[in-house]
Amino acid sequence: MRPARERAAPAAREGGDRFRVERRGGTMSCALVPFGSFQDLEAARDFLCPHRRQGSAAAGRESGKPTNWEDGGWGAWDEAELPEPEEEESASKNQRNYWLQDCVLSLSPTNDLMVIANEQKAVFLVSKWKQSDKGKEEMQYAVGWSGCLSVEEGECVSSVLCIPLASQKRSSTGRPDWTCIVVGFTSGYVRFYTESGVLLLAQLLNEDPVLQLKCRTYEIPRHPGVTEQNEELSILYPAAIVTIDGFSLFQSLRACRNQVARAAASGNENVQPPPLAYKKWGLQDVDTIVDHASVGIMTLSPFDQMKTASNIGGYNAAIKNSPPAMSQYVTVGSNPFTGFFFALEGSSQPLLSHVALAVASKLTSALFHAASGWLGWKSKHEEEPVQKQKPKVEPATPLAVRFGIPDSRRHGEKICLSPCNTLAAVTDDFGRVILLDVTRGLAIRMWKGYRDAEVGWIQTVEDLHERETEKIDYSPFGNAQCPSRVAQFLVIYAPRRGILEVWSTQQGPRVGAFNVGKHCRLLYPGYKIMGLNNVTSQGWQPQTYQICLVDPVSGSVKTVHVPFHFALSDKKSERAKDMHLVKKLNALLKAKTSDLDVIEAEAKELILDIKYPATKKQALESILTSERVPLSSLTNITQTLMDNLEKQELECVDEGLLQFCANKLKLLHLYETVSKLNSQGIQEDAVPSDNDLAKLLRLEEEDFHRLQTLLEKYKKESAQTAAQCADEKDDVLSVKMFLEYLECEKDAINVKNMEDNECVTLGSFFFWKCLCGESSTEEMCRALESAGFSPQILLSLLLNLWLSKEKDILEKPDSTCCLHTVLSLLSKMKVAIDESWDTQSVSPWWQQMRTACIQSENNAAALLSAYVGHSVTAQIIDSVTEKKFSQIVVGSDTESWEALSLDAEYWKLLLKQLEDCLILQTLLHSKVSKKTIRVSSLQSEPLGRLSVKKLLEGGKGGIADTVAKWVFKQGFNPLVLNLAQHRNNTDNTEEAEEMHANIFLEESEVDEDLETILELLQLAYQQFPCSLEVDVLHAHCCWEYVVQWNKDPEEACFLIRSIDHLRCIINAHVQHGIALMMWNTFIVKRLSSATYLMDKVGKAPKDRLCRRDVGMSDTAMTAFLGCCSDLLQTLLEADVSSDEMQAPVLDTEDAWMSVEGPVSIVELALEQKRIHYPLVEHQFVLCTVLYAIMRFSLKSVKPLSLFDSKGKNAFFKDLTSIQLLPSGDMDPNVLSVRQQFLLKVVSAAVQMLCSQKAKESSEEELFPFEKARNWPTLAVDLAQYLQISEDVVKMHYVCELYSYGMDHLGEEAFLQVSDKEVLASQLLILAGQRLAFALLQIQTKEGMELFARLPPTLCTWLKAMDPQELQNVQVPIATTAKLVNRVIEHLPENHGQYSLALNLIEAVEAISL
Repeated sequence: MRPARERAAPAAREGGDRFRVERRGGTMSCALVPFGSFQDLEAARDFLCPHRRQGSAAAGRESGKPTNWEDGGWGAWDEAELPEPEEEESASKNQRNYWLQDCVLSLSPTNDLMVIANEQKAVFLVSKWKQSDKGKEEMQYAVGWSGCLSVEEGECVSSVLCIPLASQKRSSTGRPDWTCIVVGFTSGYVRFYTESGVLLLAQLLNEDPVLQLKCRTYEIPRHPGVTEQNEELSILYPAAIVTIDGFSLFQSLRACRNQVARAAASGNENVQPPPLAYKKWGLQDVDTIVDHASVGIMTLSPFDQMKTASNIGGYNAAIKNSPPAMSQYVTVGSNPFTGFFFALEGSSQPLLSHVALAVASKLTSALFHAASGWLGWKSKHEEEPVQKQKPKVEPATPLAVRFGIPDSRRHGEKICLSPCNTLAAVTDDFGRVILLDVTRGLAIRMWKGYRDAEVGWIQTVEDLHERETEKIDYSPFGNAQCPSRVAQFLVIYAPRRGILEVWSTQQGPRVGAFNVGKHCRLLYPGYKIMGLNNVTSQGWQPQTYQICLVDPVSGSVKTVHVPFHFALSDKKSERAKDMHLVKKLNALLKAKTSDLDVIEAEAKELILDIKYPATKKQALESILTSERVPLSSLTNITQTLMDNLEKQELECVDEGLLQFCANKLKLLHLYETVSKLNSQGIQEDAVPSDNDLAKLLRLEEEDFHRLQTLLEKYKKESAQTAAQCADEKDDVLSVKMFLEYLECEKDAINVKNMEDNECVTLGSFFFWKCLCGESSTEEMCRALESAGFSPQILLSLLLNLWLSKEKDILEKPDSTCCLHTVLSLLSKMKVAIDESWDTQSVSPWWQQMRTACIQSENNAAALLSAYVGHSVTAQIIDSVTEKKFSQIVVGSDTESWEALSLDAEYWKLLLKQLEDCLILQTLLHSKVSKKTIRVSSLQSEPLGRLSVKKLLEGGKGGIADTVAKWVFKQGFNPLVLNLAQHRNNTDNTEEAEEMHANIFLEESEVDEDLETILELLQLAYQQFPCSLEVDVLHAHCCWEYVVQWNKDPEEACFLIRSIDHLRCIINAHVQHGIALMMWNTFIVKRLSSATYLMDKVGKAPKDRLCRRDVGMSDTAMTAFLGCCSDLLQTLLEADVSSDEMQAPVLDTEDAWMSVEGPVSIVELALEQKRIHYPLVEHQFVLCTVLYAIMRFSLKSVKPLSLFDSKGKNAFFKDLTSIQLLPSGDMDPNVLSVRQQFLLKVVSAAVQMLCSQKAKESSEEELFPFEKARNWPTLAVDLAQYLQISEDVVKMHYVCELYSYGMDHLGEEAFLQVSDKEVLASQLLILAGQRLAFALLQIQTKEGMELFARLPPTLCTWLKAMDPQELQNVQVPIATTAKLVNRVIEHLPENHGQYSLALNLIEAVEAISL
């Protein structure tokens, strides 16, 4: 053994800084590349490790995020900068971060599935492509399944593998089909699951705990002499190893998955799984085993064959002609530290007779046989809870250790086999990493200082295109046709030091080091896709990873990239020297020297010393991307390299590098030219007058002034919104960014795919000075055209700049003239407008400009550019037409002719659309100043900006929907919309003024801004007479309010305002459809929940119950029930009114006929079926009952008890269906309950009426819709439907009014009662109660004397009265006298209490004297 005692700890930081280089352009440096992240790893930690949940709960409370597994969602991870390992954290945080060390992890080689398990629980994470915060697509791991995997009592997960299985379909041969999760348990069971947690099969192969699961998949042999390895799954136990043949396992898993699917579909679970073939070896002569590696089938060389035979059999050993094939297993543990086992393939005719004699008895039972002990499997997540008896376990075939590395004090921990099966890395308890040669059984290298290390391998294949063929190189690798070389690198993760290192094997140096933190896990599967063979593996190369690092702190998954050239020694590799020069160059560019000439000279020297063309290109890119090197130096360096390349022989020159230099030099010269033009000022022209602008844009004076007015209004309203952030020094663009934006292809210059702001920056560098009139437009266009820019690219840059600088453009009217000039020059360039263009066809040039205007959200700039485009188009068309006519008709008068073209018509259409869009955007910018303090968060959200494209894609209702969103944000009275419409109609001026006054009286939050909004609304109505028809607008406003209410049901005012808009709809057909859609979409589900809740508790429920079952507070639910009642009442009225009017005809403006998108709300409303009137009325009664219970907080009332079984079954059904409703006589018990309820409602209504003066303001705030609701009248109407006598309700109402002392209201209500005799007898008792209180309760001397003079019959009657039944006893005697007189009037003389009433009159008159 040759231990290499490298001390890597002191060089950890140096290596980390040295090799942490970003990949730029090529693959020259070692890099740690992230390829995925977790959505929420904390939730998985809390589920798998509950004992760590307390520590994470505090952090979760501080961050405001849920940490409970059941409550928390799988949110997006925020990428954080990895901490340096020397930064110490608190002990509690460290304890939380180390949780992943306790878990068992496995990641599929195809990156699509990860399993994390701890004890009995497991989480299956599946990969999903999602958009990150930066707008880029990235792979994230989210929970696909989670649960408990243990079946036997006390068993825990000890090992996990994720094995992707190849597809058998012809269309996807060789690609992964699905992933099987293999789980080993401490009970000895091995179970196989699907990605969704469905158990496929389970087997008890040994009764000892499963220590390790490992897999080997098919690899194409690199050389003809290499033995082809079979696929297998190996399972390690403390004293045995089981190998399952890969082909048998693949077929069995596919069959089990298919049978599970059939059983789940048919419901039949009694399906027998197919058999599985395996071998089982009992490992002997070893104290302990903790890990293993299955090297595979190996064949000895003749010399090794004879040496082995002589050692075992002695001098007389017989040698066979062909060497035997053996399966080699390497174990790590103790005594020996590393053990080597060899199992002979086949039991008949062994190749080495003495070897066969020695092990023949051990091989007799090691034949392939059908596995016994299958458990029943189910398609659910769990197995049968209890197994009565354990399956039979087959005995193991003894297998003695052949040899090992004896070291009594050293205990092995892990072994990791290299991809080529020749080397293995072993870790031990001394903190060493030992490199083994498994073929010779030797330890060939040792690393110290790596306690608790995790290891893995990376195999890199040489890229043949990177080889440089030189005439002096006669090595076999100088020929590009020779096979690719393969290099292996050992990756070691030292968690104690938080460093990840990459070493070149066998005796190579460290080539990479990364500071990654102390809480990571290194995953190295060592296999790829199972089920491939030498044919299917060649058709498609699977995208698999070799090694990955899971970081629980940042929630990221990373892999290591190592270029092949790191395996080459410094003596033999010119590339290593080149890399040294590149690093020296980078250090030079970062040096803090101020002498730029020195930097230029040294950079030239270094770049000329580099030999490899690819490295030269990388070096030149580093220089060009440096912000410290000035333009002149960049040009000189690039020119020097280009001159050097041109001096070389043609055969030795790399054409790609030469072209690269030429392209960069061309771009540098262009940058210099544009910068000079921008710095050269020109004499500014006078500001053009309005007449000049009007002529330039080919507009009449009236149209031009109208355009100015629209732009001024837009500018004024836009100033109220957030101002645009103007970039400082817009015309300054660094050379670095300029080179990054552009690329050369032959003689042309193209713009790379860039963000919008980058296009604006580049366009500003070219054209902003020209648009401001500060630079020569002709020279700039000439320079750009000669450089190789196509006119289409320049037009795109110009339009991006113009449309983004709207605020500056509106401040500079002369910029429109400059745009006209630039556009005219661009249009005259070659290939701008096709020479074959005809006026009757559409030019792609102008179509490109129109498309940009259509997509722009800066409507003012788009409108101005469209006017300029229309003007230039007309100018070109006139010149083309004039040439044609001059050839046809010579000397004719053509001045009065107007040239027509298809492009001109498209421009006119676009101008109309942009003007409409501008007016609409101006309206959306307008605001109403609100004096009320409280504004909902939903109303404070900003509105998106409009574009013609958005309106065209928004469907027929898109325009009205946009205005409805604005109305919702402003929250003003629906009558404002009607007022603007009435002002457009000159006939309704008086009505409009009256409506205007009412709005000012009712709406306290509306101020002087209302006039501006009314003007803009009128303008919008004129532009969109069809799309913004009042009924259509109210319908969309109604829908917008109810949608927003559904987002936050606490905002009951939204639902109330929605009903207000619904009532403003004039056409009954639209009103009917909208109301029905509101009911079905938003109301009925919540209403049913509220009904069942109130019926369950038997009273008005408390706030907590309302929030739990209905999703809103008790106050909000009260308002909700009132709105439900109003909605159904509106629906009933609309159903009646719809018979008297026709459905509206929905039209669209001519300019917007081409709209596409979703169907409008109004169209959907008109498609709704007619309601079943009795069913809606029946539902209305229930809503009114519910509202009364909540409004008056009634107790001991179950709302559903007021209806029979037919009535209950009819609730919450489709309102357009015909249901079986109650009819005929009702059950007396139900009628009694109904009557009691109505009397309770009347009593509560009178009580509220009595206390209304004291609580008037608060009542209106809570229930603003109560103004028009008369509860006693409503109770009478309900009595008619509930089959209760109306007179009973009316009489109770009168009695309650008199009981509260409101005699003036009682006298009015008295007149509405039919049976006044019964009412009079009831009021007589009430009058007696008042008199009894006056005489008996007060007990004055005069009262007692008067009481003594009363008739005995009256005295006895008064003593029987209970004044406490009165709600108000403080009533004047004169008022009571009026009551008694009214009673006498309606009592007949033959009535039994008539005489009592006469005596009562005398008593009252006596008291009043």
